Amino acid sequence: MLDRNQLIEDKFLDAVKQGQYPTARSHTSIAESGLTNEALVDLFETQIMSRLLDLQSRKMQKQGKSFYTIGSAGHEGNAAYGKAFRHDDMAFLHYRSGAFMVQRAKQVKGQTPLYDMLLSFAASSEDPTSGGRHKVLGSKSLFIPPQTSTIASHLPKASGAAFSIALKRKLQLEGPLQDDGVILCNFGDASANHSTAQGAINATCWAAFQSIPMPIVFVCEDNGIGISTPTPGGWIKANFSQRPGLTYIECDGLSLTDTYAKACEAVRIAREKRKPVFLHFHTVRLLGHAGSDSEFSYRKGAEIDAIEHQDPLLHSARLLTENGVLSAEQITNIYLSLKARIEAIAERAGNRPRLTSAKQVMDSLVPAKRSIPDFAENQPREQLFKHEKHNLSKKQHLAKIINWTLMDLMNQQANIVLCGEDIGRKGGVYSVTSKLVEKFGNSRVINTLLDEQSILGLAIGMAHNGILPIPEIQFLAYVHNAEDQIRGEAATLPFFSNGQFANPMVIRIAGLAYQKGFGGHFHNDNSFAVFRDIPGLIVACPSNGEDAAHMLRESVRLAQEEQRVVIFLEPIAMYMRKDLHEDGDGLWTFEYPAPEQAIETPMGKPAVFGTGKKLGIISYGNGYYLSRQAEKQLAEQGIEARIVDIRWLAPLNEQAIIEAIADCEHILVVDECRKTGSISEEIVTALQEAREQYQLTKKVARVVADDSFIPLGSASYEVLPDKQGIVSAAMALVDNSAPLKQVS
Repeated sequence: MLDRNQLIEDKFLDAVKQGQYPTARSHTSIAESGLTNEALVDLFETQIMSRLLDLQSRKMQKQGKSFYTIGSAGHEGNAAYGKAFRHDDMAFLHYRSGAFMVQRAKQVKGQTPLYDMLLSFAASSEDPTSGGRHKVLGSKSLFIPPQTSTIASHLPKASGAAFSIALKRKLQLEGPLQDDGVILCNFGDASANHSTAQGAINATCWAAFQSIPMPIVFVCEDNGIGISTPTPGGWIKANFSQRPGLTYIECDGLSLTDTYAKACEAVRIAREKRKPVFLHFHTVRLLGHAGSDSEFSYRKGAEIDAIEHQDPLLHSARLLTENGVLSAEQITNIYLSLKARIEAIAERAGNRPRLTSAKQVMDSLVPAKRSIPDFAENQPREQLFKHEKHNLSKKQHLAKIINWTLMDLMNQQANIVLCGEDIGRKGGVYSVTSKLVEKFGNSRVINTLLDEQSILGLAIGMAHNGILPIPEIQFLAYVHNAEDQIRGEAATLPFFSNGQFANPMVIRIAGLAYQKGFGGHFHNDNSFAVFRDIPGLIVACPSNGEDAAHMLRESVRLAQEEQRVVIFLEPIAMYMRKDLHEDGDGLWTFEYPAPEQAIETPMGKPAVFGTGKKLGIISYGNGYYLSRQAEKQLAEQGIEARIVDIRWLAPLNEQAIIEAIADCEHILVVDECRKTGSISEEIVTALQEAREQYQLTKKVARVVADDSFIPLGSASYEVLPDKQGIVSAAMALVDNSAPLKQVS
């Protein structure tokens, strides 16, 4: 069977030689488009480069030198709108944007897009974007954050970046995006159906409808099919042409002149009016979805032939020859010359070094440190805390101390912006953000729409423009609607950009169980396992107000200086908790540690209560609180305990935890999360692996929650650890006749 790649090339060259071109679908002339003949030839050369890169990648794959063959064939018309944008208009691209990449690179001197992209195809460690970690389209100097192939996950952050432009200017902050900048975001017609795309476009329109500046151009590259599933004719236009707040423009993606003219209009509207535009780009897909995709299994041969006859390179060649810009012979010579050039570059790129160790692979998980910028002069602190002045010297619960810490941090660091549902005048469900909007205004305390994907996308986009976002997810169970914004976007960006891009932020999440009078599973989610296996992510969980102040400051430092993504998990049941052992004892309230009273609490450092050696208890969050209650009862039974509050749940500082209880005779792990998938599994494993190093001969047991969702009302406590269960497990463990066991 004839190689389809070769067939595409032969069809193009034969059609040029014989002058057999497809009929024009649009009639925008060269003069009407605003392109010169020279510019048109330049765009055509870009299209050929993109096509030849695709074909070369497939040849390299057969040689074992290329590893990812989703290409841009059929979409080469995006070179035209690549020319319509400035190189510093940040672009969030999908994987069929090869021609766009080449065309944008032509705007900046010193770029080598052909070599760079071939290095990426070959997974070479010299790939200037990902360092050999993935075939990505991206470039720091071209303002293109790298994107892999997660469907539509880049739309929310593109929307957030658009929002950040006016916000950065209003807050008088420094950032990479220009005040008159425009954001570009492209995607396919199939991706437009994804809930993430729908949510991002809806959020953009929601903001624009309220006259909030949203300078973004969404480009839907509509080739009529998603892998093997056709898009119904007219579906995209019906969905997006009448959206409130969104300007819809349609273009023929097979025509360089029509695409360029319409793209220039889209850019003008976005740049001058600061409003979102939807550019509907009609094109075709050639060579299937990817190298392994056989179109003949779902498309008839005649249909494939008809689509190949609409090759955008043929449409461009027709335009050039009909207008006397180039002859058929000149077109053929350009193609063959570029082919020879790319083959020579590929030979070199395919033999460049690759990553050869786990260390090399993982080097970019944690981005480089940066210096915190100088901020504007702060408000006088006595004025800042005027409404709380009479309470500052009093001991407070967790919610109040977090509130005051946020207030101090926002006063000290002018690039901090909070965003989330109901965090403004309402102050959040638990008043944790109370009074902050009155102090700092609604540009720094942003009430969002009800969409977690958009909240996190907003945060990621703001982080791209020099803002430090602190988004709030109202309840832990709700993060699952948007977890890919953390897993597939924020946390992976340093990895896939070789540390050149990062999404520094602190994500506040109210969670964990034991909440009285308000609950069921969705307000008492006792599993944070979704975060524990995300490389590079930090998870902090304070159990009390004093720790919360220090840990939140450290979390912000980690985001500001080390560009880290931090999950700040706040135990809801501890928010208003004041007492430890009996009503009125006030032992779970703490003095607010003002910034000048800071205590060193570096990431990973656990807290230790007590000096007992008979029993060591390891816990966190509500479990630490319950363990402190149990400690008193155990002391009355003659069992002196030492309790370790892990505090930093990921990455887990196994060495510090083990050293804190290494001299204890027995170890009990108290984990409020479920038996399966909980952090107690990791801790017990770490203890087992460290037995020889630390000469651990003691017995280990754990108290965990049942593998159940949390029911409503008092029944919730039936599946959760409690004080008495901890006491019973501890006493059984200390009894040498008791076998190693687990208590639920």
